Amino acid sequence: MLEEIKKLREKTGAGVMDVKRALDEAAGDAKKAEKILNERGAAVAQKKSERSTSQGLIDSYLHMGKIGVMVEVNCETDFVSRNEEFKKFVHELCLHIASSEVETVEQLQDQEYFREPSKKISDLLNETIAKTGENIRIKRFVKFALGQE
Repeated sequence: MLEEIKKLREKTGAGVMDVKRALDEAAGDAKKAEKILNERGAAVAQKKSERSTSQGLIDSYLHMGKIGVMVEVNCETDFVSRNEEFKKFVHELCLHIASSEVETVEQLQDQEYFREPSKKISDLLNETIAKTGENIRIKRFVKFALGQE
């Protein structure tokens, strides 16, 4: 049981007691427990959605000098903007945008995450909100590709 808790905690970022409760509720089924934790994470994200996001991070990614992406993601505090989970999320967005034909933030959030097609970008966003405990907004992005006008 301890090993399952550790694995789920690493995967979802949820607290130890939250993971234990989810596993108990799912009668030890790790997949069901993960789904429960994701649903709870979405509920947490919904509750936090009205909070102001005046801090954040701008990240960029260049792919072989042919494609360039810059993205701005906002959060509530400077503390979270320096958090490794938040930084990783912002960079993953850059990579995803570089590999897709997305044009708006709304389209981006509806897309399947390129590393894990069973998840949407909005799911990844909700997971990051649950892990950091703050509201997070994908503010804007720009993508440049050679030969496109």
